[in-house]
Amino acid sequence: MSLLSDLRFRMRALFQRRAMDGELEDELRFHFENEVEKHRKAGLSEEDARRRARLAFGGQSQVAEDCREARGTSLLDSVLRDARYALRQIRKSPGFAATVIGTLALGIGAAAAMFTVVDHVLLRPAPYRNAARLMDISEVNKSGKSKYPLPWLDIEQWQKQSREFEEIAFSAGMNGRTFLEQDKTAVEVGANQISANLLPTLGVQPMLGRGFLAVTPSFAPDKNAGTVVLSYAAWQAMGGRRSILGRTVRINEQPWTVVGVMPMGFRYPAESYGMAQVWMPIELGEQDEARDYTANSYQVIGRLRPGVSMAAAQAEIGTIQQRLAPEWESRLRGDHSRVRLERYTDTLAQADVRKALEVLLAAAGVLWLIASLNATNLLLARGTARQREIAMRRALGAGPWRIGQQVLVEGTMMSVAAGALGIGLAMGAVKLLAHEIALRLPLPVPVRPDGWILVVLLGMTAASALLSAAWPAWMAASAPMEPALKRGGVQTGQSRSHHRMRGALVALEIAMSLTLLMGCGLLLRTIYDLRQVPLKFRTDHIVVANLAVPAYRYANQNMTTGLYQPLLERVQHLHGIESAGLMTQVPLENTFRMWLRTYTPGGEVNATMEAVTPGVEQVFDFPMAAGRFFNADDTPTSRLVVVVNQAFAQDYSPDKHNPAAVVGTKLMGTARGTGQPDYAEVVGILDDVHQVAIGSPSTPEVEVSLAQIGPASTFYNVLDGIAMDLAVRTQLPEEVIVPELRDVLRQASPELAGAKITTMNEVVEDSYGSQTLAAHLLEIFGGSALLLCVTGLYGLLAYVVTQRTREIGVRIALGATRNNVLWLVLRQAGMMLLVGVVVGSGLALASGRLARGFLYGVRPHDGWTLAGAAALLFLCGMLASYVPARRAAAVDPMEALRSE
Repeated sequence: MSLLSDLRFRMRALFQRRAMDGELEDELRFHFENEVEKHRKAGLSEEDARRRARLAFGGQSQVAEDCREARGTSLLDSVLRDARYALRQIRKSPGFAATVIGTLALGIGAAAAMFTVVDHVLLRPAPYRNAARLMDISEVNKSGKSKYPLPWLDIEQWQKQSREFEEIAFSAGMNGRTFLEQDKTAVEVGANQISANLLPTLGVQPMLGRGFLAVTPSFAPDKNAGTVVLSYAAWQAMGGRRSILGRTVRINEQPWTVVGVMPMGFRYPAESYGMAQVWMPIELGEQDEARDYTANSYQVIGRLRPGVSMAAAQAEIGTIQQRLAPEWESRLRGDHSRVRLERYTDTLAQADVRKALEVLLAAAGVLWLIASLNATNLLLARGTARQREIAMRRALGAGPWRIGQQVLVEGTMMSVAAGALGIGLAMGAVKLLAHEIALRLPLPVPVRPDGWILVVLLGMTAASALLSAAWPAWMAASAPMEPALKRGGVQTGQSRSHHRMRGALVALEIAMSLTLLMGCGLLLRTIYDLRQVPLKFRTDHIVVANLAVPAYRYANQNMTTGLYQPLLERVQHLHGIESAGLMTQVPLENTFRMWLRTYTPGGEVNATMEAVTPGVEQVFDFPMAAGRFFNADDTPTSRLVVVVNQAFAQDYSPDKHNPAAVVGTKLMGTARGTGQPDYAEVVGILDDVHQVAIGSPSTPEVEVSLAQIGPASTFYNVLDGIAMDLAVRTQLPEEVIVPELRDVLRQASPELAGAKITTMNEVVEDSYGSQTLAAHLLEIFGGSALLLCVTGLYGLLAYVVTQRTREIGVRIALGATRNNVLWLVLRQAGMMLLVGVVVGSGLALASGRLARGFLYGVRPHDGWTLAGAAALLFLCGMLASYVPARRAAAVDPMEALRSE
């Protein structure tokens, strides 16, 4: 028989069993009748012929069974029979099945949700060829904490001198907001200028068309000038037609020729998401001819040659950079600066985010283990309740393997159902926390499962089935059948060790649940303590609009006088507006940060930089530690002034014992764009406010007056053209003021009408960082663990009461009071809770170290938090135990004894 015929035969035997059984019966009857006929022709009577045929032929049922075995489908056939039997059992006990399926679904869903997040942020490689060989190359300061992009002249020498890299490419984000237009269709996009070799360096080719032509970077116009490559999303926004190749689109009102479309899912930078992207070629200019702070800076990425280690490449680049250091024209850099290599994929998630996800994945794994243990306990109880049935099946000839297989198949079917439900719970959880995920994580997390997640879920389902059903299957297969067949065997067939084992499982659930509750309590304490930190500025009645600034419309104008000042005047004249101001970024919002590297006569200065208008002091009520804030006298023609914060004053004051002495000192800058260094005088010191996160200390900051920044300024395109927040103080409700603000923004520029508008209280709420995401998830995990723990304890005690009904009846008949019986059950519950709490306390204290990086104002081994979590768990456990204890105390001794 050929392989194909054999396969066809086996498939027919599996799915057309009745038809083949009928054919087998006909064939056996035919052979039997032939045997009878042979003996009849030999002279035997009909009765003797049939008797002789039966002796020669054997038992027809046994022969039929042997023939079925020969088909090679007996195992699958028995599994299908067990599956049908399991379905009947599930329909017979829907409450039990729903409990097991719900328990497993909760554990699988939590673990699958966390794996979905961790997979897309930490595990899944970037969408580039051999992403592990891609290196992010950057300059860092002496401490290694501050990271800076690099000038073209350094990159040029690396490309010429390096032997450890296949390619070194570079890129830069476009200044200002970018809008892609074609045929009256306009969409905001993320725009990046890239070197011609960047796409080959990443190892990705366009889906349509081509990338940029290979050219040697130079200061002369090259063959790529005026061309653009679109992302898949941008192509779809433009209509998704293949004919777009060679056509002209407008980007910020400038014409560009489309030469290629990248594949779906491609992003660069990899952490960029939320909008479509376009890529244009870098055109080197006058600002690329210098090595000082006025030079253009680029992000650099390189691809290592096969077999080259990161350490070897680091040593080579460091050696090259040492030779280049003396050529720098500014003492801003100094000999202490150095170049650092990192794997590009490692730069996509910050260390605190990475650690938070790893801890949460571990917590989800603990919840999955609790759910599996709970399901195991339930299936053990189910197997014990069916002891008499199982013993009867074994007495009728079923072997231990068949019994174990039947129990295992039933558990597996419930695990499969739990897996299907779990994936729905997982995606629902991801969708529910989408806001926090988008704020905290650097990469997008889809709410729909992909193939890899389904494979992991399948593995988790199989593991859950094995963990929760294998033990009960082994117990059912190995249990002695004689005690169960005796009268009263349901009660007498259970050993003391069996009860201890089930109690130990519940105690283990309690211990792991306490660990999750402890972590949840620590993070909730952290959030509470963060809310008590004084912000040192007002947040009430403040509405913030994050403006999508259309800088390209003001290419030949002063945006301050042409856009910002008229807009601010209109807003200030709205009804109900008490004060209004503009700043590049409101406190605690992480939309845009600019680093300033300059120097005072006393040395180098590193600080963040913001542009503001005088009105923001009235909006936020910023406290001044010394000097003054900006006012109407600070104009484009007046002396340059800046305001610094206390952190700046403490680090850069000429008198280290008197930070206020920084007032009156001068910072070098080019705010006026005169070509000669200008010096800005420090006129005030702001009290420190939390800039990035409430739990993070203030860092040095310099604020400049928006009115004093002109188009010729070095900072103009950065501060004026990329980001600007409008903040207003009003007593009007949000639903009243927001439409009026949008009308004013639309009148100022149509693109501003789509600005994101929120309240300052919401900005503060979103600023709590990874603690918020971790706290929300641990609330879900801790609550789920508590629920599973309580249901597990309740289920065990309810089963024990059922099994000990006769014993309890005898106790009551011999004089035990109802309170004695109540205390008997509660004491058993209390012992399991006590053991679980003791073991769980050790686990909680050991795991507290993992949460140290997320805590604020509370120690990882905080005794009050542990005591509170233990008390909550103990109280809920005793309340769950009270119901079966009351049921035990209400047993009628006569009914209990009569039933036996």
